Amino acid sequence: MPARRALEALASAKQRPLPGELEPGGSPSVGSGEINPGPVLPMNPGANVTFSNLRAVVILIVVAFHSALPYLASQPPHPFAFDAPPYRWIAFPIIDRERWFGLDLFCAWQDVSLMSLMFLLAGLFTPHGLIRKGAAAYLAERWWRIGLPFVLAVALLSPVAYYSSYLTTATDPSPAAFWQHWRALPMWPAGPQWFLWQLLLLSGLAAALHELMPSWPRAASLIVARCDDRPLLFFAGLTILSALAYVPLAMIFTPWEWTFFGPLSFQLSRPLHYLLYFSAGFAIGSYGCDRSIFRIDGPLARHWPTWVAAACACFALWGGLTSLTMPDWNASPPAYRLAAAFAFPPACATGVIAFVASSLALLRRRSALADSLSTNAYGIYLTHYPFVLWLQYALLGTRLNAVAKAAFVLIVALALSWAASGFLAAGVRLLVHRHSGLPGKGAISDQPR
Repeated sequence: MPARRALEALASAKQRPLPGELEPGGSPSVGSGEINPGPVLPMNPGANVTFSNLRAVVILIVVAFHSALPYLASQPPHPFAFDAPPYRWIAFPIIDRERWFGLDLFCAWQDVSLMSLMFLLAGLFTPHGLIRKGAAAYLAERWWRIGLPFVLAVALLSPVAYYSSYLTTATDPSPAAFWQHWRALPMWPAGPQWFLWQLLLLSGLAAALHELMPSWPRAASLIVARCDDRPLLFFAGLTILSALAYVPLAMIFTPWEWTFFGPLSFQLSRPLHYLLYFSAGFAIGSYGCDRSIFRIDGPLARHWPTWVAAACACFALWGGLTSLTMPDWNASPPAYRLAAAFAFPPACATGVIAFVASSLALLRRRSALADSLSTNAYGIYLTHYPFVLWLQYALLGTRLNAVAKAAFVLIVALALSWAASGFLAAGVRLLVHRHSGLPGKGAISDQPR
């Protein structure tokens, strides 16, 4: 029955990463550099623990990023008007008088590389699901694990979260007045859940290609095989293709502009860029994560400090060039805009590679705390935003400095959304157990290998 299927899927989805895609290891077996589309080989135990810990770190950064936004030194002195285009409050719902430039650097770095990393990790484990389940079953599961939570979160949690933003400029603070203003908006703001519908779309594209062009993962994996021990080649290919995907759109639409279709939103300069990173992850997953540059004993893990240094240098270059286009991108000289646009692809690529490399080297040890955070990562992603915004709103009149406020919001919102995820998962598992007796799933490192 549909209700039972939804309960089973939601119970399983609570064990997923941010969008539900960091699934337990496994990749098509490889021999002589070619994919064997037969049995799926499990990921080795060390990689299982590494990616489970990586999931925990990523969700921690996501909550920290949203916790820091009101305290950026680059923010205007007053909140954005709720009813006035271009509706900047959707990205910056709360504006606080306390500021610290260090938080600007942290958020800028995450804006450059974090979402690309999440799309790459999502693509990394997609081949395993497609091969194990088939395209139709995989898509059905993606709907229950990504599509349905997106609909519920956008319909129920987004208005609750953004009510706090409305209150910062409202003349009538009543819920009825808020609802009237909310319904008058030309879109239905989704907050961070925009990632889910884009991931669902990319999952559908991967499933369609799996059915219509079953040989394309083999071709992609052969390209990845050339990068086994040559991460510089991987970086160069990623940067060049990203420049082709990103720079023209950034020059046309600016790097920052978003567009909305009801609850569906996307950044106009980045759809092809995110498709590239998802595809890169898919190609690596098709070839075999344990045989690729993402293996735990590979060159990335051995030289992770070099990649971190390169990421810092490329980020500094991007930041310096981008600052020349401020405060008005369109009014800045075309040469500055072009230079800033071309600086983004290497900054993003080195940031993503540095994150993976340092994780492969440093996140090999298992802990109960990291396992719990990893297990609840998806639930935290779905539920953290209302906690973050209302805590930021509550701190507007306090005398804490910017760092103290951001840290307080991070700690409390993480704890509350962690607890909410646990309670929700326990309730769903109880319902599923009564109807089917299905066992629950734990962290990646707990799952069969």
